[in-house]
Amino acid sequence: MPESTPKQLRFPPVAGFSVRGDFDGVAMSSDFGPMILRGVDRRIGLTERLSAAIDDWRHPSYITRPMRELIAQRVFQIACAYEDGNDAKALRRDALFKLGLERKTLDATTDLASGPTFSRLENGVGARGLYRMAQAFVDTFIASDPKTPQVIVLDMDHSEDATHGQQEFAFYNHHYGNHCDLPLFLFEGLSGSRQDR
Repeated sequence: MPESTPKQLRFPPVAGFSVRGDFDGVAMSSDFGPMILRGVDRRIGLTERLSAAIDDWRHPSYITRPMRELIAQRVFQIACAYEDGNDAKALRRDALFKLGLERKTLDATTDLASGPTFSRLENGVGARGLYRMAQAFVDTFIASDPKTPQVIVLDMDHSEDATHGQQEFAFYNHHYGNHCDLPLFLFEGLSGSRQDR
């Protein structure tokens, strides 16, 4: 069997530093996802669209992180399977999450947002903001096709996610016979690509 040599991965620079993945250093993070998501987001502009859809109600003198950065951090966490906003407590100092949000990794002043910040963010967005965010998802989907589609077929499906304890939004579901969260998934019905949850 021939020997394989892992190739070095190169990414766009962050804060004037070159970024590469060569897999021979010490353990810096358990997640590589934020770097990939950063590249995808730069191409499709999803977090820019989502943050533009929300009216920023925060007082300007207390803002330390722009809305786009908060949205990007939350989206990246969810995409990396950290769905609970409280996960930000551990991830706010994670080197690759910081790089994914274009912050210096070793500087404590560049730590990311905390769980309470996301609690305020998620509870501060009203019905108008949610509607405009949904429009941003649709706009991003349509922009992903080289030409505007003639028709969009939506395939909706739910998935049981059993819950334990006093989790928010967990209700008893008679069909499944237990307490669960029942997220709704939307697929584009012609190609099968997942769009939203």
